[in-house]
Amino acid sequence: MDLNQNYKTGHVKPWWTDEYKNLEFIQKPFNNEEDLKSWKEKGYILKECIGWNYIVKDDEWARPFFTLFNGNNTGVTIFKMNTADILPLHRDTYKFYKSKYNINDETIYRAIVFLEDWKSGHLLEVENELQHNWKAGDYVLWKNDAIHMAANLGLESRYTAQITFTYEN
Repeated sequence: MDLNQNYKTGHVKPWWTDEYKNLEFIQKPFNNEEDLKSWKEKGYILKECIGWNYIVKDDEWARPFFTLFNGNNTGVTIFKMNTADILPLHRDTYKFYKSKYNINDETIYRAIVFLEDWKSGHLLEVENELQHNWKAGDYVLWKNDAIHMAANLGLESRYTAQITFTYEN
């Protein structure tokens, strides 16, 4: 996949309704202890879990996410950030993903698809550029090492589909 910069934006026509709001989300601890330690040293007051996850397996309504970017080894997680959930600047490590597929960083891509229109206080920053005012179906796609952050400083939950895949030129 050829990106002129470390990320790009785009749009897909939403096919989903609000079924994602009723998923059985779980909290999993953030998997990079070094980042957690660094953020706490910088003064962030963080919960060990920074959002709620639902790993998509065979959910009929979500199947199209697996083919959106024509990648390989695609994994899809629906991510819910409640009010005051923050994920400070970081680069993803893809620990589980890399071990599952035995791959290296250079072929990994990640996309965030917004499941709802932007609401005040919902934030995503990628490579020092703030993303806001999105519409349902807008996405941000980045190479494996793009620096980014997300936060929900608003009053309503923020829902996204996180799609991880490999692509070799």
